[in-house]
Amino acid sequence: MPEKEKEKEKEKMREAELKEKKHSEQSDSIEESVIYWQGKDTVLPEFDKLKETFKYVMGLGESFDINFREMTFGGRHTGLLFVTGLSKDVVLTEILERLSYVNPRGMNVDAAEDFFEYYIPHIQVTKYTELSKIFIQVMSGMSAFFIEGEETALVIDTRSYPARNPEEPSLEKVVRGSRDGFTETLLTNIALVRRRLRDPGLKLELLQVGRRTKTDVCIAYIDDIVDKVQVDSIRKKIEKVDIDGIPLADKQLEEAIINKGWNPYPLVRYSERPDTVSSHLLEGRVVVFVDTSPSVMIMPTTYFDLCQHAEENRQTPFMGTYLRLVRFLGIFASLFLLPLWMLFVIEPSLKPEGMEFIGPQENVKLPIIMQFLIVELGIDLMRMAAVHTPTPLASAMGLIAAILIGDVAVKTGLFVNEVLLYMAVAAIGMFATPSYELGLANRMIRLILLVLVAAFKVPGLIIGTTVIILMLVLHRSYNSAYLWPFIPFNAKAMMETFIRSPLLTSKKRPSFNKPRDNTRQPVKKK
Repeated sequence: MPEKEKEKEKEKMREAELKEKKHSEQSDSIEESVIYWQGKDTVLPEFDKLKETFKYVMGLGESFDINFREMTFGGRHTGLLFVTGLSKDVVLTEILERLSYVNPRGMNVDAAEDFFEYYIPHIQVTKYTELSKIFIQVMSGMSAFFIEGEETALVIDTRSYPARNPEEPSLEKVVRGSRDGFTETLLTNIALVRRRLRDPGLKLELLQVGRRTKTDVCIAYIDDIVDKVQVDSIRKKIEKVDIDGIPLADKQLEEAIINKGWNPYPLVRYSERPDTVSSHLLEGRVVVFVDTSPSVMIMPTTYFDLCQHAEENRQTPFMGTYLRLVRFLGIFASLFLLPLWMLFVIEPSLKPEGMEFIGPQENVKLPIIMQFLIVELGIDLMRMAAVHTPTPLASAMGLIAAILIGDVAVKTGLFVNEVLLYMAVAAIGMFATPSYELGLANRMIRLILLVLVAAFKVPGLIIGTTVIILMLVLHRSYNSAYLWPFIPFNAKAMMETFIRSPLLTSKKRPSFNKPRDNTRQPVKKK
C-alpha cells in the first residue's frame, strides 16, 4: 500500500476517533472541556494542536462567527482568534496595520513580551497562559493574539456589543427629571451611575456567574458608607452560585442568592433609573448589575421602600408628600377595599352608621366571592393580553373588555355594578404601586383575604391580616427588617416614610442598613 494511502487511512481513523470522543464529551464548563481535549489548561505552542482545541471547544470551522486569522508579523507566525459579531473590526484593522510594520530584526526571544510592550497599540491588553480564561474573554467579545512557539497569548479588548441608546424606563416615568435609563450593556449602565457619582469611594467588583454562560455580575457600593459585612455576605453568596448559567439575568440571580421560598413579596428592589440607583448608593445600599439586563438590584430593601417613587423627590416637599400619601392610599385600597366591602355585604350589621347603601341592592345569579374571583382572573387576562398585543390593538381591546363585557355582564345579572367599581379601584391602586413585583404580591394577598372573609367572615379577615403581618415581620432582606420603620418602630423614620421632608432637613441616612457613615451633611463645629 502506498504511503499516501496509509496516511489517508490514518487520518480517517483519527477523525473517527475524534468524532467519537466529541460525542462522548460531558464537560460542564470551559475549563473541563479544555482539559478534556488537550490534557491541560495551557496555551499550546504548536498551532496544529491549538487549532484542534479551537475546533472542538469553540467550534472553529463549525460556527460561522468564530474566526482564527493567521498572519506573519516580524518573522513570527501569529493567529488572531475572535468572534466576528462581537469584535470591533475598525480597531482590529488598525492594530494589524501597525503590526505589519514590525521588523524581524527587532524581535527578541520572548516574542509575546515584545508584542505586549512595543508593538500592539491598544490601551487594554492582558497576558494569559490559561486557555480556558482566553476562551471566556473571546466569547465576551475580546480578541486573542497567539504566537506560535509561545505559551502566552495576548487578549485585546475589542468588544462592540449590539446596544440601544438609553431611554426613559417605561415603569419609572417622571414628569420632570432625567430621561435616561439603563440598557442591556453592563459598561453603559455603570457609566450612567459614574456620571452622577464622581466619588472615588464608589467601588465596582466584577464577578462571573454560570459554568456555561459566564455572565458578568458587578457589585457596586460606596466604600466608606456601606456596611462591609453586608457586601461580604452578598459577594460570598454570588460566588457560591453553581449552575450552568443565568440567561434571564438578574431575576435568576435573585432566586439563586435569596432563598425566600414561596414568599410572594420581593426582597430586593429593581430599578431602571440611574438617578434612583445613585441615591440609594449614597444611602449605603449595595447595588448589583447583571450584564444583558436593563434593571439592577438594590439591597437591602423594605416594604416601604418599594412604595416610593422618584416623582415624589422631583416635586416640592408639600406636593411630594401629597403624592406619597395618595400612593399609599391606593396601595391600601388595593389590599383591603375588596375584603372590607365583602365583609359588610356578608355581615350587614357591621356597616357604619350612614353607610347602609353599601352592598348589592338586587339579587344576583352568582355569589359575591365568585364574582370577585372571575373579575380578578379577567383583569389578569387583560393585562397579559395587553403585553402580547401591539399598541394600537391593545387600546381597542381594553375598550371592548371594559365597556362591552362589563356592561353585558351587569345587564344579564351575572355581576353587580359595585363589584366592578371596587375592583377597578383596587386595580388602579395596584397599577399605582411603583414596584411591579410588590403590586403582584399585593394582588395575591388580596385574593387570599377575599377567600378567608368568604369562609370565616370577621375572624378570617383578622387572622389573615395578622398572619400576613407576621410573615412580613419574620422575613428579612439581607439581615434587615422588612417592615422597618414600622417594626421595629422608629418614629422619626416612620414620619419621613409618609412625609417627603425637605432636602436640607434630612441629615441622617437610614439606619436599617447599618451604614458606616450615617451623616448626609457635615456636623457644624461650635
